[in-house]
Amino acid sequence: MFDSIKGAFDKKALPLPEPGSMCYMMSKRQYFGRKYGNADPHLMFWFPKTGDVFWGGGLPGSPVYVHQYSPEPITEFIISVSKWSDETSALTD
Repeated sequence: MFDSIKGAFDKKALPLPEPGSMCYMMSKRQYFGRKYGNADPHLMFWFPKTGDVFWGGGLPGSPVYVHQYSPEPITEFIISVSKWSDETSALTD
């Protein structure tokens, strides 16, 4: 599956996300496989490749995480949120 998606992207058969596109990842059932397990609830925003500093990403104490997908010209900003989609708290004591 990953190889076919990468191949389609390399052939420009898949469009880049529109600048400012976002994704809600707030389900308790999200599972990224054995290597990563479950993630906390979060929002994801995609922009053309840009510096982390524009969103404060990666700075000490910042709630913004940044992924640069090289060689793809995309910057992904991830912001954790405190509640799951069912409105229960995601914060642990």
